[in-house]
Amino acid sequence: MAIPLTIDLHMPRDEEFSEIKTAQFGVKTLYSALHALVPTLETILIDPKLGFPHFTAVNNLFDQGLNLPPYSQTNLVSFLPTLIRNSAEASNDVLQFEVPPTMDRNSFFWFTDEEFARQTLAGVNPCTIQLIKEWPIMGTLDPAVYGPQESGITKELIEKEIRGYTTLEAIQQKKLFMLDYHDVLLPFVGKTRELDNTTLYGSRTVFYLCPAGTLRPLAIELTRPPLDGKPQWKKVYVPNYSSATDVWLWRFAKAHVLSHDSAYHQLISHWLRTHCCTEPYIIAAKRQLSAMHPVHRLLLPHFRYTMEINALARQALINAGGVIESTFAPLKYCMQASSAIYGQSWRFDKEGLPHDLINRGLAVEDPSAPHGVKLTIEDYPYANDGLLIWDSIKTWVTDYVNQYYPDSQSVSSDAELQAWWSEVRNQGHEDKKDEPWWPTISTQQDLVEVCTTIIWVVSGHHAAVNFGQYAFGGYFPNQPTTARVKMPDEDPTEDEWKLFIEKPEQALLATLPSQIQATTVMTVLDVLSAHAPDEEYLGGPIEPAWRDDPNVKAAFEKFNGRQKEIEGEIDARNADSSRKNRSGAGVYPYELLKPFSESGVTGKGVPYSISI
Repeated sequence: MAIPLTIDLHMPRDEEFSEIKTAQFGVKTLYSALHALVPTLETILIDPKLGFPHFTAVNNLFDQGLNLPPYSQTNLVSFLPTLIRNSAEASNDVLQFEVPPTMDRNSFFWFTDEEFARQTLAGVNPCTIQLIKEWPIMGTLDPAVYGPQESGITKELIEKEIRGYTTLEAIQQKKLFMLDYHDVLLPFVGKTRELDNTTLYGSRTVFYLCPAGTLRPLAIELTRPPLDGKPQWKKVYVPNYSSATDVWLWRFAKAHVLSHDSAYHQLISHWLRTHCCTEPYIIAAKRQLSAMHPVHRLLLPHFRYTMEINALARQALINAGGVIESTFAPLKYCMQASSAIYGQSWRFDKEGLPHDLINRGLAVEDPSAPHGVKLTIEDYPYANDGLLIWDSIKTWVTDYVNQYYPDSQSVSSDAELQAWWSEVRNQGHEDKKDEPWWPTISTQQDLVEVCTTIIWVVSGHHAAVNFGQYAFGGYFPNQPTTARVKMPDEDPTEDEWKLFIEKPEQALLATLPSQIQATTVMTVLDVLSAHAPDEEYLGGPIEPAWRDDPNVKAAFEKFNGRQKEIEGEIDARNADSSRKNRSGAGVYPYELLKPFSESGVTGKGVPYSISI
């Protein structure tokens, strides 16, 4: 893994980490840990392709840990005090991982179809599931290059699984949903398969909305485009428990889909939609808005530390051949895939939570509903809690904007404000500057919507996809970051099929990440999921500039009080047994959008900004 030996970057002083953050936390800690840890793991795990021999060996990462070379050689304990423990031999240290709370509640959580479905609504990547609106399911890629566009998931197969409904009725009643990683991944399948020790498919996973409000997986489709003179390979798997072979093939198919979901989460839901796309707002604000400008004062706490985090991440995480490109599908093509998906699907006007939900068919506009939208799935923890945060932000921003802009003329005539937004569009997103969906800032309502969207992305959205990474990915079979071996029934050799039939567990472990991939990612996720001791949470400490005006101060105090109310509302929801996607036997409650948190890996807390 290409981790640089030194951190060589210049950062303006007003963008640098605080002294506490620099000393105790952040990507510098991550950088230091990886700089020491990865070479150490490479000395212990000599074969980079070495997988886990059995699941007991996976569990031993939490029970016993890995013996590291002498402390004097690695000095890892100073970087990862929560993971490095002294072993019985004083001269050695042990890399021993904390048991993730999901696994602590239910050690078999990752194995069940129920949890597989639940995490699409209440996991670390709850913002990609979409409503199926048309049938048959069709792709958009060139059939001459990628093969037939129509999905192999037929209405007959769906109707056999749901019984009592026709496919058309299920669509009309909004009961069918999908994780669709088919068209976004299929262009990378061929070149990814040319790499060593990995594979890739395009995938579609269809779910059914049960009367209880939970989702049930119905089918998984995996597709390989025409390659090496072979035609398109496409196979549909269903949770058929009538034979052991079908049961295991379904489990393998889920593992592949989870690797796609994990990669899409890290590359798109996390990196692209939060870290990456926030930079143009910050750069343009620094160039076009004076420090005294009211919009600069409003957004400043939401931009804090992001530029340094991103600069350091480019050197230690998303650099060529680095951690992301060594451990997440599609490996060396990760950034290329992220850029391609940005070009195909990123739109500013769909980044606000209500618009995102509507765009995915998970909500419809409804002025009579509490948040102005009616959810398609009523028990959708990410949306339920996210809308509380969204509304509180919008109320605060509305009060703030109306204090400084009494009418539309004052907005449209603000030269600094217009220059800021023009740069965001024309320089920050030059490749998309002519798109018709860009909002203008001509009225107070326009400005409120733009600022609310930006604040939501850097606070609520980022918190939802970041601080649960160790909870859901710390036990890596639940969120494998890549799949190394193709499906057992895709053109198998005699030896491959024999291994699958005689030792399916061993074949599954060979598909999951290698030991060095898994332990590196687990370490990274532990650091990324942690809050700094000096973290500033949404609605927490008031900015000095906001105290200057008594009306703004009063509006902020209302905002602060609302965050405390939201804490209680989320606790009540998690205690409500009728909300089956966030409560029940062994179910990890949904707390990722609880506004406040202690320091460390807590699985909750919504900071002002992208500070890790």
